[in-house]
Amino acid sequence: MSYVLENNKRVVREFLDLVFNQHAVEEGIARCMGSHYRQHNPMVGDGVQAFAAFFHAFCEAHPRSSLQIKRMIAEDDLVAVHLHWTSDIDVIGDAVMDFFRLEDGRIVEHWDVIQPVPSVSTNNNSMF
Repeated sequence: MSYVLENNKRVVREFLDLVFNQHAVEEGIARCMGSHYRQHNPMVGDGVQAFAAFFHAFCEAHPRSSLQIKRMIAEDDLVAVHLHWTSDIDVIGDAVMDFFRLEDGRIVEHWDVIQPVPSVSTNNNSMF
C-alpha cells in the first residue's frame, strides 16, 4: 500500500510540474492522465480534450505562470496538494488545495479550492 501511495504522489507531482511549470500540457496528459477524466472545477470542461484545450489557452495567455508544491498527502486513491500558484512572476498569487483521484496510477478526477493570497494579513502566519 505504501508503494501505491508514494507512486500516486509521484504521478501528481510530475503532472503538476509538466503542465503548470513547464507548460508541457500534452506531455503531462500522456504521462499522467487516464483515458477518462472528470473535472469538478466549474471553469474547466469535463474530459481529457477539454482539459487540454483549456490549459493550452491558459499557458499561452500566462507564459510565466508557475506553482510551488508546499505539501502532499495521499490516502487510498486520493492525493491532496497544498500549493502556491502564480499567473506571473510579479503577482502574489493564490493558495490552492488540489485533490486528485487516481486509478491504476493515472489521474482520473480533480477538485480544487483556490484562495487569493492577500497583500495584507491580520496575523503573521503564512498561508503556506
